[in-house]
Amino acid sequence: MIADRCIVVIPTYDEVDNLELVVDRIRACVPRSDVLVVDDASPDGTGELADKLQAHDPQVHVLHRAAKEGLGAAYLAGFAWALERGYDVIIEMDADGSHLPEQLPRLLEALPGVDLVLGSRWVPGGRVVNWPRRRELLSRGGNLYTRLALGLPLSDATAGFRAFRRHTLEGIDLATVTSQGYCFQVELARRTVEAGHRVVEVPITFVERQAGNSKMTGEIVREALVRVSQWGLEHRISQARTFLTRSRVPQR
Repeated sequence: MIADRCIVVIPTYDEVDNLELVVDRIRACVPRSDVLVVDDASPDGTGELADKLQAHDPQVHVLHRAAKEGLGAAYLAGFAWALERGYDVIIEMDADGSHLPEQLPRLLEALPGVDLVLGSRWVPGGRVVNWPRRRELLSRGGNLYTRLALGLPLSDATAGFRAFRRHTLEGIDLATVTSQGYCFQVELARRTVEAGHRVVEVPITFVERQAGNSKMTGEIVREALVRVSQWGLEHRISQARTFLTRSRVPQR
């Protein structure tokens, strides 16, 4: 496992039933890593619970935001907080227990020589547990469409369990990222690949939440479909322009 300063960023909204156990498991599995809880003013007391965890553990930090503004905005705020404080490795992870803290070492062990590690459900060895068939088909289909539309060499571009090196985040112009939900994850993966950074996928087990409510909505799915389609069109136009430019170069 790498020795760089590492922090796990966990966005929360109404996760009071899951947060403490997830944080405890992270601290047990990667004790050298810090944890940052980014809470969007959860009405169920998640923010207050995070403050209590922080009071008892100096490696747990809390960033309170004024309102619920979406997953992407919460992650961007967490990334900015971590970058300002000099962390070398910044990890994304859900607060609902779907991402197993016990698999964090797997991501970190794959990071040497790499700029981004994705915890993938859809590579050999990866799997999902307790997902309805419709949810699995939606995820698999969305990732296939993303791969074909954008030409991304990734099996799980929507994965939300990932480890970034700081220079990767610094090099993909986070200030211009506006996507949310699945689309946020796709946009960061796309920008990372297009910037020439090295990305690897490692298999993970994704477990459906046991408590609380899913934040997945039809609006999130629609945003992903529209934006990926737009990016795909831009990608094909760029390919066509490159082809035409090269075809006009006089042959010697």
